[in-house]
Amino acid sequence: MTAPVWDLARLNYAPMQAADLDQVFALEQSVYPHPWRMANFVDSLNSGYQAWVLRDGDGSLLGYFLLMAAVDEAHLLNVAVSAEKQRQGLGRLLLNQSVACARGLGMTSVLLEVRPSNTRALDIYARYGFKQIGRRKGYYPAANQQREDAVVMRFEL
Repeated sequence: MTAPVWDLARLNYAPMQAADLDQVFALEQSVYPHPWRMANFVDSLNSGYQAWVLRDGDGSLLGYFLLMAAVDEAHLLNVAVSAEKQRQGLGRLLLNQSVACARGLGMTSVLLEVRPSNTRALDIYARYGFKQIGRRKGYYPAANQQREDAVVMRFEL
């Protein structure tokens, strides 16, 4: 199956607003086994992090990302694409936007953490050019009161 060609002129890429949070939170819960809490999104907006949504021409939420600038490195905190729109190039589009955002802030690299069990995301990041630079032991909550490591990756701008 080939990914559809998105008419970029019909996509709406805009800063995330408080009014977007219910839909963002619903999307988050639908795609992640251990989603962020609503408070994480609210705190990110209140902290002034770069938070962006991507919508199609009819206003449906396709995805989003949140990026925190720290000195000269941007930290990609969260990125998601709605389940029914995955595998259509939107993850790469959001990565492009997050990298452009980091460049616009004068950052020299983008850092992220990803679960080792999230093999699709690992593959996307590796194909994009992110390199594994470390591992955080027991970083993420997992099933049955367990913890899962985080693979730390960096993309040099």
